[in-house]
Parts: sequence; structure tokens; C-alpha cells
Amino acid sequence: MRDCLLALLLCGAALGADRPNVVIFLADDMGWGDLSVQGNRNLQTPHIDSLARDGASLENFYVCAVCAPTRAEFLTGRYHPRTGVRGVSEGQGRLNPEETTLADVFQEAGYATGAFGKWHNGTQPPYHPCDRGFEEFYGFTSGHWGHYFSPPLDHNRRRVRGDGFLVDDVTDHALEFIAQHRDTPFLCYVPFNTPHSPMMVPDRFYDRFDGRKLSQRHTDPDKEDPLMSRAALALCENLDWNVGRVLQQLRRLQLTDRTIVLFFSDNGPNSWRWNGGMKGRKGTIDEGGLRSACFWKWPGRIPARRVVTGTAGAIDLLPTLCGLAQLPVPEERRIDGVDLSAVIRGRREQSADRLLYSIWRNRVSVRSQRFRLDAGGHLFDITVDRGQQNDVAGKFPKVATRLQSAAETFRQQMAVEFQRSRERPFTVGYGPFTTLPARDGIAHGNIRRSSKAPNNSFFVNWTSADDHISWHVDIGQSGQYEVILHYTCRADDVGCRICLQDERGPSVAADITTAFDPPLYDKSKERVEKSHYFVKDFRPLRVGRFHLDSGETTLQLRAERLVGERAIDVHSIDINLLTPIKKD
Repeated sequence: MRDCLLALLLCGAALGADRPNVVIFLADDMGWGDLSVQGNRNLQTPHIDSLARDGASLENFYVCAVCAPTRAEFLTGRYHPRTGVRGVSEGQGRLNPEETTLADVFQEAGYATGAFGKWHNGTQPPYHPCDRGFEEFYGFTSGHWGHYFSPPLDHNRRRVRGDGFLVDDVTDHALEFIAQHRDTPFLCYVPFNTPHSPMMVPDRFYDRFDGRKLSQRHTDPDKEDPLMSRAALALCENLDWNVGRVLQQLRRLQLTDRTIVLFFSDNGPNSWRWNGGMKGRKGTIDEGGLRSACFWKWPGRIPARRVVTGTAGAIDLLPTLCGLAQLPVPEERRIDGVDLSAVIRGRREQSADRLLYSIWRNRVSVRSQRFRLDAGGHLFDITVDRGQQNDVAGKFPKVATRLQSAAETFRQQMAVEFQRSRERPFTVGYGPFTTLPARDGIAHGNIRRSSKAPNNSFFVNWTSADDHISWHVDIGQSGQYEVILHYTCRADDVGCRICLQDERGPSVAADITTAFDPPLYDKSKERVEKSHYFVKDFRPLRVGRFHLDSGETTLQLRAERLVGERAIDVHSIDINLLTPIKKD
């Protein structure tokens, strides 16, 4: 029996040694043109460029108009409305729990799985990355983060403090993960958070751009903010440096030949800057808002300098990675993407009759191999008109009619999908620990957000006992819960009493007995003139314990007593399950 078990273990180890490792880099708000390999002379990105030189480039690769939808399509191989993802804030970025993710597939196959950086597909269990196939997570789950130097982060559901510049920090953890799993197959997902704002850049990267005249500008220079462009370019060079650190780690550990490396971005550039003359930017469904660099490297398996001209999209990444690693594609749900592994490896050519769809705010754009139909029904021959300047619908009426019909059919199908995910409460009690951040709450009365972007805000201006904050929630398990409030309070306001109440009756309350009024984080590394990001530390307070029954309800955070002019500022509440009650 022992010999048989040993043989099985040795056989499993041998199979594991034959499986390729996978490293995936995902940039945040990096445009197609933000790389020197694309002809941008304003910056130097030698490490990312090397992926194109040493592997395959997808020349017509498309993602979504904004962050969370692209991540959903990459993780599932499905158009994002099918996955429950509708937007980027207020819970719209949550990936439905029943979806099978890329990490689920690789974990089931015996891979070690880790994600390091920005998640943006849900915070509370069962949406957290540790519930979606990743055994290791270090980063943040929000849509974006308000500070990039040693900010509060999430390490496997625990609140921790980052160490240094955020992109460098998450890369450090990715390097540790790779070293730890050098002898077993691993999937290492590194979703960077830059060049997304805030435009905070370390001096060593920004100094080269500070005050410099850019040699290439946006096609309409009056739209461009040079301060924003310089900061974005500096952030791209920092990102490239960190890609280089991972590639060096693979070489040092002699893993290069056994590792698939994929690089892409989640949408177009987050400002008007040079982008190869394409129309649009982040938030649009034109070429400039959707086209992304996409590079694949696997020495000996993917030919160097291979250029694939066929259309491809984020929906293709899951089936293609499965194809390269010889893993089964999930069959329980419809996959919209196609396996391009043979195309990338040069073993066959791609079908030319494919259509790719993009939808944002109920507007649809369609890309065929040659044409793009924009959201206004105009047709452009992208092979000669990336800037979408000349409408050729009159010249190709049959093409225009066919694509318009396809766009309308897709719009109607996705409207049904959007409706299914429109009213989803936030989950509590689907795991032992749950955080309800301010971004997921609703302010009532005088209370308002600290920032115009809900993703990284806290609640301020609580000036009346009639003010309150609410969260629409689904309690997964009946049981005893402990409530921890993360707050700040001025000395003059100490003594106010805060209560969390279930609208069905149960409540728990505590007095604020300790002042905690720290300053905002230093923003001296913010490189643009106007910034709406405000971050500070918050103090935890154990409010108490109370019973919650399962089911949908509304939790309300109220002030039963005010002492000074204001109550407290609120970052989040933790509602942790202590004693579940088993159902009969």
C-alpha cells in the first residue's frame, strides 16, 4: 500500500513538472500606446517590449471600456453582463459566485494560485479572491485605491499595512510566491493598479519626466494635460521595471522556459495622451478605448516575434490559457471566447468571420476583422482608419446593415443579463469575516462621501441625529455576530453613541469614548494639480454582539446621541460571524 501511494505521488509530481507555470500581468488604465514597442518615444519600456520580441503579439486585441468588466471577461471567458458585472462601483463590479474562474480551473488541476494587486470583482465572501480560486491574495479588492505609499491593504482577508510604493510592494509578494512554489506548477496573477489615478509616482521614476516637453502628443493637444501625461508615463516605466523584476526572478530560478507569461491592460488610457492616433480613451467603446497590447511569451512553444493580426478579446484569455496548459475549459456555463493557443503558436490561422462586441452604458460597438461599427451606427474600415474619421457605411451598406443587426441582437441579449444582476444585496455571513465599506453604503441626511469616487471614500459630515448610513444586505446564516466599527472622531465630539440596527429589530450600540482624529495621508507625490483622493487612518471599535437572522434586510448605522457638532467619520464596519445557528 505504501509503495502504491509513493508511486502515485511520484507520478503526480512528474505530471506537475510537465505543466507550464503561468504569470499574468494586467495593467490598469494603460493605453495601447503607452509602450515604446508601440512607437511611443516619450518613454522606455524594455521589459514589456521584450515580451513582444520574444513571443507573440495580438495586434487587434480588445478589452472593455472600464476596469471591472475586463477583469470579469478575462477570469470567465464570458461577456461581462453574463457574469453579473455591470460597472465599476457601488457593487456593480461583483462577479457572480456561480461563475467558474480561471483560478478555479488551475487550482482544480493542482496549481498553486496567487493574486497580487487590484481585484475589483467583489469584496465580501463569496466574492473575495480567496473564494474565487486564489489561495493567496495580497492587495485591495476595491475599484481603485486612494494612496499608493504604504496604504492599508488586504492579505488573505486580514487588514494589513503596505510597505512602500504599492506596485513595488505587490510585486515583492509575487516574487515571494514564485520562489515559494518554484517546484510545483503555479498561476501567478499580478493585476497592477497603475497608471490608474491617483497619479502618485516615486521620485526616481518621475524626475526623468518632470517639466519635460513631450515629443508625441494626443491628436488634439488642447485636450491633453501634460502633468497627467508625464505622471502616467512615469508610472508606466515603474510598471515596466516591476515586470522586469518578475522576469528576472523566473530566470534566476530557471523557470523561464517552463512559464507562460501574458501581459495586457484593462482599458484605454485614462487621459488624452498619445495613443497611436486612435479615437477615444478609457470609458469609450471606440478603438482607443478598447484596444490593448497583448503579449504572450513561452520560449520554445510560442515563436519569437510572432504577430497575430486576427481580432481577439479578453473573453479569449481563459480558453487560450487552458489550451496552452492542456486543461479543460469549464463546460457548465457558456464560454464566449475561443481557444487561440494554436494560432498563437503558429500552428493554424485564425478565422476571419468573427465578431467581437463591446457594451457600455447600453451602447454597443462591434468589431469584425476589417470594420468597426460604432455606437452611433457609423462604419469604419479599421485597416486604413484607426482614427475612425471616415464613415464608409454608404460604401458598404450590406456590411453596415449586418453589423447593425448583430449589435441590436447583442444589446437585447445583454439587457436581459443586466436586469438579472440589477438588485443584488451585499453579502454578510457567507464566511466568518465580512467588511461593509463606505463605498457600498448609502448616505442619508447631511452625510456625504469624502471623494466623488465611491470606490475609495469614507463618510463625513455627520451633523444630525437624523442622519444615518445604510447597507442593503443578505444575511447568509442566522447566528451571533460581532460588530467592529472603523471610525475617526474629534475630541469635541467624544461621547456620541453609535448604533447598528437591523431594520427587523435587533441592534447593538456603543459610546465613542476615545478621540481619534489623524491627518490625511501626505499627497506630496501626487503629480497633478487637482486630486479628489483623501485617505486617513481609522480606529477600530468593538461595538458589541447581536443576533441576525438569515435573509435580506437593511442595516442602519445611526447616532443615538450627539455631543458636539458632529458624530464620527466612517470608513467601514466589520460584521463577523461568531456562532452560526444550524438549520433543522
